[in-house]
Amino acid sequence: MSLSLWAVAVLFAPAVIFGVAFLVSFVREPRQFRNAIWFLLLLMSLIGAGLAISEQEWLIVLAIMAVGLAPFLVIVFLAINAVSVIRHEGLSLATILPGALAFAVMLFLGLFIWDSGRGPRWLTSLISLVLLEGLWFFFSFAALLVYSSFYRILPRKRRYDYIIIHGAGLDGDKPTPLLRGRIDKAVDLWERQHRYGVFVVSGGKGGDEVMSEAEAMRRYLTEERHIPEASILMEDRSTTTMENLVFSKQIMDGRSGAGPRAYRAALVTSDYHVFRASEYAHQIGLKADGVGSRTKGYYWPTAFIREFVAISRSHMWPYIVIAALWLVGFIGFDMLMPWLTNRL
Repeated sequence: MSLSLWAVAVLFAPAVIFGVAFLVSFVREPRQFRNAIWFLLLLMSLIGAGLAISEQEWLIVLAIMAVGLAPFLVIVFLAINAVSVIRHEGLSLATILPGALAFAVMLFLGLFIWDSGRGPRWLTSLISLVLLEGLWFFFSFAALLVYSSFYRILPRKRRYDYIIIHGAGLDGDKPTPLLRGRIDKAVDLWERQHRYGVFVVSGGKGGDEVMSEAEAMRRYLTEERHIPEASILMEDRSTTTMENLVFSKQIMDGRSGAGPRAYRAALVTSDYHVFRASEYAHQIGLKADGVGSRTKGYYWPTAFIREFVAISRSHMWPYIVIAALWLVGFIGFDMLMPWLTNRL
């Protein structure tokens, strides 16, 4: 039995609302975290409405099974990836991240099936808070994963006045393979725009490095890629992504003038790092697009988890709001129950 036009309109109403919210936010500024939330809500509502109007029960059952199996598949994938990345990179705080996330998913599932009626009310309520915070954590993780992938593949047929290359560590006095990938990607971009624009090599000297990352990148560009010295500017003070951008912006402002119309820059970094670098650029008023170089497949999950943690630290307000609402509900329940008991 086919659905009426009114029923179809009702089913697609959430998709329209989320779609408008996403488009308005995206057109205003694509480099914002909230775009990821609107985008995933849009996709979920479209898929849900599409399944409903298809009236194919097997599709709905298949979708439910996929959702149910997804956490277990994620656990298996992360566990396998944790072993792989530790084998390649060694044991460190960074390389155990996939395993830590797998454990977090297992803990979340365990709490979800917990028979909360067996414990005291405060414990039941605390578990509900953990579950609520966990739901936002995993939802926002999926949202950022989907949107950052979408953001990276957007076509950008622009001519950049500056091409910023973000540092990524050294192997002695040479760029690491990860950093070489970024440099080569930047050179490819420079050549595609007919060798127009200036490179800004950005990276200071770490405590265990023999020279600044900027100097190592300059040498690689001139000696290996035969780039003229006149086409390279050095920013050799930064130690973080935000400092990369702030100090590079100071150099570009001094050379071309400040303001959003003075120049346009490209931020060349690893693909997993593109969205965070672009979001930081937006925060400091730098008109720039992120351009990503390829990351080895085994290392990508670890790198993306680190990016998600860094971005989440800049967007803590949803966790605070959830905790505040939980606290109001917890206290309100204690105050309301005696009053209801006396009235009954």
